[in-house]
Amino acid sequence: MKTFIKFIIISTLSLIIFFQNSFPSEKIEIGLIVPTSGKHSKLGNSIIKSVRLAINKIDDDRIEIIPKDTKSNPINSLRVSKELYDQGVRIVIGPVFNESTKYLDELKDMTFISLTNKIYGNPSNVISAGVNAISQINTIKKFKKINNLERSIFLIPKTFYKKEIDLAIDKTNIKLKDKFYYDADPTLLTAQIEKITRYSQRKQRLKDEIKRLENSLVQNKEKKIENLKKKDTFGGINFDSVIIADFDESLKSVATSLLYTDISSKRISYLTLNQWFDKSLLKETSLHPIYFPSINKENYDLFIDEYNGVYESKANQISFLSYDLVGLVYFLIYKNDFKISNKIFYKKNKFKGKIGIFEINKNVITHQLNFYSVENNQFKKIF
Repeated sequence: MKTFIKFIIISTLSLIIFFQNSFPSEKIEIGLIVPTSGKHSKLGNSIIKSVRLAINKIDDDRIEIIPKDTKSNPINSLRVSKELYDQGVRIVIGPVFNESTKYLDELKDMTFISLTNKIYGNPSNVISAGVNAISQINTIKKFKKINNLERSIFLIPKTFYKKEIDLAIDKTNIKLKDKFYYDADPTLLTAQIEKITRYSQRKQRLKDEIKRLENSLVQNKEKKIENLKKKDTFGGINFDSVIIADFDESLKSVATSLLYTDISSKRISYLTLNQWFDKSLLKETSLHPIYFPSINKENYDLFIDEYNGVYESKANQISFLSYDLVGLVYFLIYKNDFKISNKIFYKKNKFKGKIGIFEINKNVITHQLNFYSVENNQFKKIF
């Protein structure tokens, strides 16, 4: 009996030691560097509120988020990151803007999960967690394959993110018929789109065909000529889809120019990048349907409702991402037996967040996205 009691005591002590080792009680300290003052303070404070929602959802007292104010500048981002480093923090969510990452490579032992979607030219210890161009183009590739679109042209504005798009095209090996760069200046845009789509040649072809019929002896030529005169151009086009790497009014300008050159979304597929469900697109019925990759809309709407219910204010896309990043970091630390290490972002892993599925591999984060169309005054989920 004494032997049995001793066995129970030893077993109980062993279990206690096991659970203490498996679930250490020390704090899991995660830095959060966002602008809480200055012109972007509203955004920074929205991120902090979203992080609180995520912490409450995880419900683990060991997690401690330590926020710092970057003031939206790289020098201050480095300064507050050094403060976090001195406190023993090694993983940081933030900064928000790509410019603020400029000097963070001085802290090589720290890993920064930036809220930007920029992947070009980042310091080696900065991992962009935003919905980057690689994730978006991979999703476009999936849509192209499903719909047998094999002759796509890619239209890229001559802007600061041109390199991001070029890098993503290279990394994803997307099959394209051609790639063109255009000026954002609307006074130059229309002429460039006319040239890309060979508008003048197709217009001339229409005139030639009308003239040919007028001089011919074919039956019902008057009816045929009448129908041709209702057209703007004549003949086919040598691409089946166009991918427009643009947003807001610039996107509408490009699509309108395509429409002007007699290449409507009824003749080819209009594809674009993540539009974050821009409601102004619903009004552009002449351009419908327009297709784009994006985060999960249903989850996004639920998050907006939850955030508004708690804080009585509207969330934004960046705060939605920050909510997921808390869960992502916690998940990776959990998978590493609650040991904080920069190696947790090197191992191949997947995490299902509200945005969608995060894929982590060799210090790169990509996303498995959904795909939507804008048509019939609604956003319609394709997959």
